[in-house]
Amino acid sequence: MAYYFDNNPESSSHIREIKFTLFDKEYAYYTDNGVFSKSRIDEGTYIFLKVLLPLRLTGNILDLGCGYGPIGLTIAQNSLEARITLADINSRALALASKSSARLNLESRVTCLQSDIYEKIEGPYDSIVVNPPIRAGKTVINQMFSGAKQYLIDGGSLYIVIRRKQGAESALKYIETVFENVSVLHKEKGYWIIKATKVNK
Repeated sequence: MAYYFDNNPESSSHIREIKFTLFDKEYAYYTDNGVFSKSRIDEGTYIFLKVLLPLRLTGNILDLGCGYGPIGLTIAQNSLEARITLADINSRALALASKSSARLNLESRVTCLQSDIYEKIEGPYDSIVVNPPIRAGKTVINQMFSGAKQYLIDGGSLYIVIRRKQGAESALKYIETVFENVSVLHKEKGYWIIKATKVNK
């Protein structure tokens, strides 16, 4: 069986558009079969964006495991100084993200990159945002968390969203073994938003 975190989804293509409203602004992105949350924006991503947008992240930002791109593309539309890299192993998801980016005229600030976790990532980044693919397993997810430190600038931060019942507490404990400065920014409907900052040395 193929999953959304695989390279090439086997399911037949059926491109559609999903829309959602956040802070009185409407967003619309292309989705398809074979990508995560193809029918609507997932609750974790929505809550994540509610926390991220007021932070007004700038500089170079990596959306790792971006799927069809709702996190990175939404940040790009709200932070005109940000340069976003959308990275995912799923070629179909990246094609959708690229299609949405082109429609939104974001191509000068948004790069789509096929990468197996950090395989093709160069950096450095001011921020890395991750809604991890829980079904990929803890080994993959922990690689996403631990690898972030190498690709962040000093003072840069990793932001993640994860449900408590899907391992938020253990994820927090693991991240605390990697980063010196870790905090839970927000909890809502069972989702935790965690921030981990690479301390200047």
